[in-house]
Amino acid sequence: MAVQQNKVSKSRRNMRRSHDSLSAANPNECTNCGEQKRPHHICPSCGHYAEREVVVAETVEIDEDAA
Repeated sequence: MAVQQNKVSKSRRNMRRSHDSLSAANPNECTNCGEQKRPHHICPSCGHYAEREVVVAETVEIDEDAA
């Protein structure tokens, strides 16, 4: 089993880990609505992918007589 020779300080340990962080996502613009979306994913606002509608967007109908 490996045993450290000398104590590694918190500063040296953290400097070694400085390159391990995750990079931010690269959002793309939706070709249909122009909103930001994740690459290779369905647009959450309009439901389009590769210029075709995959998920039908929900429409809310308001009944004016009920109010």
